[in-house]
Amino acid sequence: MMQLIRSNAGKFLVIPIIVAFIAWMVVEIGMDITGVGSGGYRQGELGRVNDQPITAQAYQAAYDQMYQRLQQQTGGQVTPEQVRMLREQVWEELVNDVLMRQEMARRGIGVSDAEIRFAARNVPYPPIANEEIFLTNGQFDLNKYHSFLAGPTVDANLLNEIEQYFRNAIPQSKLVRELNAGLWVSDAELWRAWQDQNETATVEYVALDLSRLAPAEPQVSDAEVRAHYREHQEEFDREESARFTVAYLPKTLTRADSLWTLQRAQQLRAEIVGGADFGEVAERESSDEVSARQGGDLGEFRKGQFVPEFDAAAFSLPVGEVSEPVLSQFGYHLIKVESRTDSTARARHVLIPIQKSDADLTRLDAKADSLEELAQRPGTGLDRAARLVGATVRRGVTVSDGVAFIPGVGSGIEALEWASGEATARDAPARPISEVMETDQAMYLVQLESYHPKGRMTLREATPQIRRELILQKKREAAKVEGRKLVAAVRGGQTLAQAAAARGLQVQTAGPFTRVAQNPIFGQANAAIGAAFGTPVGRVSDVVETPAGLFIIRPTARTQADRRGWEAQKESQRQATTFQLQQEAYQRWMASVRAEAEIVDNRDQAFSGA
Repeated sequence: MMQLIRSNAGKFLVIPIIVAFIAWMVVEIGMDITGVGSGGYRQGELGRVNDQPITAQAYQAAYDQMYQRLQQQTGGQVTPEQVRMLREQVWEELVNDVLMRQEMARRGIGVSDAEIRFAARNVPYPPIANEEIFLTNGQFDLNKYHSFLAGPTVDANLLNEIEQYFRNAIPQSKLVRELNAGLWVSDAELWRAWQDQNETATVEYVALDLSRLAPAEPQVSDAEVRAHYREHQEEFDREESARFTVAYLPKTLTRADSLWTLQRAQQLRAEIVGGADFGEVAERESSDEVSARQGGDLGEFRKGQFVPEFDAAAFSLPVGEVSEPVLSQFGYHLIKVESRTDSTARARHVLIPIQKSDADLTRLDAKADSLEELAQRPGTGLDRAARLVGATVRRGVTVSDGVAFIPGVGSGIEALEWASGEATARDAPARPISEVMETDQAMYLVQLESYHPKGRMTLREATPQIRRELILQKKREAAKVEGRKLVAAVRGGQTLAQAAAARGLQVQTAGPFTRVAQNPIFGQANAAIGAAFGTPVGRVSDVVETPAGLFIIRPTARTQADRRGWEAQKESQRQATTFQLQQEAYQRWMASVRAEAEIVDNRDQAFSGA
């Protein structure tokens, strides 16, 4: 492939590489996602998409890549909840990738070496496009990129990586182009969008205070509740959720914990210097689980890619030596540089995160065991047990699929899974108490207060919520009546301030604001924004209703969009708008394809060993 990318291509058709809408790309590692390797063997299957298998090996390869990216984004701190979400994302993207490949095969979409050569030389490879060596005055310099690709020191692995990227990206861009054939954004649409983004309004407004204008509590009948439930059933679909009382023992780190971790890092360094294999120690001890599987190998990286402390050590440490423990925000690193240039290095590391000493952990474990034993003891209960051992208690903590966080504890997914099991157990007590569970932040117990499976709320469950909503609707209707009287008074000759004061209300001001920017008072894309731009300056609007409340609006000033400025940027705006529409079209297409596809997901059985 080095010759393919380095060679001087002739004149080829420019293929638009429209790939930014893809969250990430599955890079093939010696096999494709079907699991058929060069020897024709099949790996264990996790599932199928239209009878095409997704293998465990492909899943793990994709997961490792995504996990490594997540570590870089979060500074190495990956929570159990992030891991859970990542596993779902990897699966979803693998399914999408199979569906795209199947569609490309159905349409006969492929890629030639000539197209790859042209794209590799003329479209900057995104992961390195912003490297300083390719920039001139802060802008990407294609001549510098060409010189780099043709140079004698370019890494063959990088060239293969670039080839693989465009071998995937170009067919996908062709598919996107076919999906968006005929898509065009008119000048009229672009001008309206420009107006929305640049025209401003300044207004006086009166917020209709329900407590003043509709103080009486309206009655809501059972028949009204039932009718509302029948007419809006889809609004009562919910995620799986549970409500807990939580007792937890935080794993608060101290200076002593940092010193203990430093001593542990020094012991491991002495072991390596004494003759132990660095890779074996990394595999056994490093908390960076992705690099640990490779003996601590981080591969080749560029200056500035990692945190400053690590970067400074990696680019100053003598090649082949093992560093003293290097402290960063992630813990202590032992670093061994294997090769280095002025701007790149290849190194291994062992990461030892700062954690509690074995003695402290033993004491915390004993406390947690006491908390569990006392909480489960008849007549004691969770509250008293927490007081006896010094645990912190939080009541009314709700955990759901969407918000799986417990303050002071971290991820509550394990607690939610436990609650699901207890809710379906025949012999479970009324308010069961869990065994000790653990996160990076704490050891904790939960007592189940209530559990709701994923699905639709019953009428009985939904009734309190419906009553509150219907009461609010009735109070709003009463306030609208008073608001219309206020509007009539202003249109009859009173000032807005006079009419508002007569009803105990105040006139306030807002703006200047545009049609589309987030508005902290009125919200977005609603009747209040429409009134601000549609009501003549100096006149008052009718009563307008928004999710944020009821308002009467009087525009006091407006600015118009600059037509000449719009003309100057029109084509770049068209490109950006077209790209956004392409993203939306792709998402709609993928949703429809997934709805029609036969997708078999066997991950639960595969990971449980069933």
